[in-house]
Amino acid sequence: QVQLVESGGGLVQAGGSLRLSCAASGSIGSINSMGWYRQAPGKQRELVAGISRSGRTNYGDSVKGRFTISRDNAKNTVYLQMSSLKPEDTAVYYCNAEVRRIYWGQGTQVTVSS
Repeated sequence: QVQLVESGGGLVQAGGSLRLSCAASGSIGSINSMGWYRQAPGKQRELVAGISRSGRTNYGDSVKGRFTISRDNAKNTVYLQMSSLKPEDTAVYYCNAEVRRIYWGQGTQVTVSS
């Protein structure tokens, strides 16, 4: 079993920054891809960013140029640096990790005030 714990969410004003972290623990072995998704009220969960074990990244169109995903394989941790935040970035942010199958964290709330 693999556990994912997110941290770093909170309330920030528009234009501000936040850094999310997600640490994996348990029967990990080797983590393949890791990523961040978000879900706003009344909307479907959407991809924010993903990163392969080798460091190749991909981003959702709405966050390109503002968010940066990175990972520390030694710490089994993935990060999401969010800058130039907008009210429409308000959502619950979930991390996931591929370890034989996809595991999800519990989510962390990000609220951007205008």
